[in-house]
Amino acid sequence: MTSIIPVLDTRTAEGSALQAVLLDMDGTLVDTEGFWWDTEVEVFAELGHVLAEEHREVVVGGPMTRSAAYLIQATGADIAVPDLTLLLNARFEELVDRGVPLMPGAARLLAELAAHDVPTALVSASHRRIIDRVLKSIGSEHFALTVAGDEVARTKPHPDPYLLAAAGLGADPARCAVVEDTATGVAAAEAAGCCVVAVPSVVPIEPAAGRTVVRSLEEVDLPFLRSLIPGVR
Repeated sequence: MTSIIPVLDTRTAEGSALQAVLLDMDGTLVDTEGFWWDTEVEVFAELGHVLAEEHREVVVGGPMTRSAAYLIQATGADIAVPDLTLLLNARFEELVDRGVPLMPGAARLLAELAAHDVPTALVSASHRRIIDRVLKSIGSEHFALTVAGDEVARTKPHPDPYLLAAAGLGADPARCAVVEDTATGVAAAEAAGCCVVAVPSVVPIEPAAGRTVVRSLEEVDLPFLRSLIPGVR
């Protein structure tokens, strides 16, 4: 189930127009994009197929079912999407259970948001069973709400996950700052009408209207996020 804690006052300290911060998980807060690719390579090797590097750029940041369907089509593997999804999730869980490294700047950013009582949500295309495992490394106490890819009818790149997170926090999407690492996640956040900070992990992302691109979470802090909301400088 999506975890929602009521927010009585969505205005953050100092009268900022920023109402909430919505954070992606894989590749943004935790260094797991490599885990996913290693999992996909291993599973397809066992199925008798070799994944090329160009496949990685297509599947990064996407929902599991889309990635599985693409890789089956690209390789001709004799396996159904639901069966492949189960294999990939099970293998990924084995890796995650050994511990997940946080991205540089992630722990500091989460602590800063908590210290200033900024409503914060985790919004991921990963399934709930994966999120709950990764939260053991991140710390579930940092989030008032978490949204998993298998808890919405349409996950990223559709806006639904971010619209659900904003509504759950009682925030206007236009006054939410989203931090994402993939084009798929950026598309979802922008379609929801949020202000976006892109921290590319595997594939480059270009700056655009309403989108700021940085090299690392070490460049992202609360004053920076507040400055992104229209009307606040």
